[in-house]
Amino acid sequence: MFRTIFSKMVIMFIAVLLVGFLITGGMLYFFLDNFVTNEKTTNLEKAAAIVNNSFQSYLENRNNIIVRLYFEHILESMSEYTNSIIWIVDKTGHIYMSTPEMSDSTKKQYMDETGYMKLPDERQYKKVMSGQGTIKEIGNFYGFFGSNESWLTVQVPFEYVDSNGDKDIIAAVFMHTPVPEVMRARSAVFRLFLFSSLAASAVSVIIVYVFSLRLSRPLKQINNAAKVVAGGEFSKKLNIRSNDEIGQLADSFNHMVVALENLENMRRGFIANVSHELRTPMTSIRGFIDGILDGIIPPEKQKEYLIIVRDETDRLNRLVNDLLDLAKMESGEISLNIKTFNINELIRRCIIKFENMIVKKEIQIEAVFETEEMYVDADSDAIERVIYNLIHNALKFTPQGGRIKILTSYQKDKVLVSVEDNGIGISSEEIDLIWERFYKSDKSRSREKSGTGLGLAIIKNIINEHGQKIWVESELGKGSKFTFTLKRAAN
Repeated sequence: MFRTIFSKMVIMFIAVLLVGFLITGGMLYFFLDNFVTNEKTTNLEKAAAIVNNSFQSYLENRNNIIVRLYFEHILESMSEYTNSIIWIVDKTGHIYMSTPEMSDSTKKQYMDETGYMKLPDERQYKKVMSGQGTIKEIGNFYGFFGSNESWLTVQVPFEYVDSNGDKDIIAAVFMHTPVPEVMRARSAVFRLFLFSSLAASAVSVIIVYVFSLRLSRPLKQINNAAKVVAGGEFSKKLNIRSNDEIGQLADSFNHMVVALENLENMRRGFIANVSHELRTPMTSIRGFIDGILDGIIPPEKQKEYLIIVRDETDRLNRLVNDLLDLAKMESGEISLNIKTFNINELIRRCIIKFENMIVKKEIQIEAVFETEEMYVDADSDAIERVIYNLIHNALKFTPQGGRIKILTSYQKDKVLVSVEDNGIGISSEEIDLIWERFYKSDKSRSREKSGTGLGLAIIKNIINEHGQKIWVESELGKGSKFTFTLKRAAN
């Protein structure tokens, strides 16, 4: 049940919803308890004040039947309005008036020789008569209403003002209302809260169900697509249109699939290229050796073929070394030995190494340096390999009697090194592919077949390790210009 995100979200949301409603309901329950009790007490105090005001007039005109009837009407109205029992109690605890009328059994139980009912416990009236102000109590009124009953009692003292202006507490208004009556309003509000909570919960569950479904459905699509991709099928793409994190995840997944597909194509191409590069020289070597051993190749020509075998062996050795160097570079095993050196002097040494090839192809070499000495901070051995490979490529793809120009110049805190030729050039479709391993530009017109196709990949890694940039500008049939940057030395 809890294995899917959908079920976990629905259960979690319902749990949070229930906890929230329980906390809110509990707080509301106790808040309503105090609020309703205080509200009822306030109403009783207001009603008692009205009775007090009318009682003053009643005492002054007690023989007037109209005044008496009016006062009794006030008592009945306040009793009905507050749903309470109203007593007028004197200082001795005698109940002078009661609305509504008490039962005969109650009157008989509490009536004394005065003919009025008397409260049996002094605690029931002494506080209010002693001048302590309005008294509010909740309970059974010291056993008067029965031990199992709970009433809210409000006692308001009545101060009589005589003709001389003297005040004296001669009576008090007692107002009693049963607590269940007080709590009825709280229960009504709480029932309304429960009903609204249930309705809100039902609507919320529907909303979270739809939302969770919308959230889990694309995740299921991503999960299913991931399983397909894990099986080696890279054509599976996601079509999730969303601007949230799920949409971003889908876009990242699609980019990952494209990257994996390219990586798989590169892996297959790498295996095919390595197999081809190894198979060709090994086939030649085996063929020539078998020819010598079988006597097919005459003794006078064996030296010539052994030279070819040696060249093919050297080619295999270069291939293995280049593969090992490239693997070390990409894994970060090779650390650079940064030092300051003259880049122009390094270029001169590299040109001298190709003297035989330059003379043989009658290539015109032109070196254009902005200043005689230009110092850079780099690994001189690694940069020598970069320049050597670039010059070698330029010589290889430049026709007989062609021209090669090598330039160095300053650009702010950088030194730019360029190797330019007027050879066969590179097509626009191949520009971005030449940095890949085993890629050979214009295979059909390559003048030399001894290359491994790893030179530019190694160059790219060396420059990247230095934190610099390398790029190429080329036009098919007009030549190419390779340029890379180096950090300019401080001094």
